[in-house]
Amino acid sequence: MPKMKTKSSAKKRFKLTGTGKIKRKHAFKSHILTKKSKKRKLKLTHDTLVHKADVSNVKLMLRLK
Repeated sequence: MPKMKTKSSAKKRFKLTGTGKIKRKHAFKSHILTKKSKKRKLKLTHDTLVHKADVSNVKLMLRLK
């Protein structure tokens, strides 16, 4: 049986932390930034963790356990 391929889109969007959690970037930080406040843009800059409800779907896309 052939190897299972990971989803290329997921490979580019998610990273694993040292403790096994899944890290992601915030959306809405790529364009039309002039109307967004400095505070809002700063908050969108920082990475965050994937919500626990979505972890199983992301792991499936990344072909983790």
